[in-house]
Amino acid sequence: MNAEVEVEVAALALNVVVPPELRWRDARRGEEFELSTLNVRLLRDGSLAAKAYGRPVAGGRGAYVSFAVPDRPELKALVDAAADRAAQLWAAHRGLG
Repeated sequence: MNAEVEVEVAALALNVVVPPELRWRDARRGEEFELSTLNVRLLRDGSLAAKAYGRPVAGGRGAYVSFAVPDRPELKALVDAAADRAAQLWAAHRGLG
């Protein structure tokens, strides 16, 4: 690409595994879930947004349902650390194979 063309990036997102000691449970549609994954998005204004996903405690696949991330310092630290790590990985990319 030439330097005059501005590339518009519509979204940046990453999936983060929640360490076992930070996982929590929440209920939706009468079913209890253990939340084990965060989907973190970088918004246009530079801030981050996160949603949590997990599996039903009773087993099975269950529905793909998002949950709010609780306002806990250790989860905020995890999101911040994941964003920093993702930035390092993106900066070191080697292009399409």
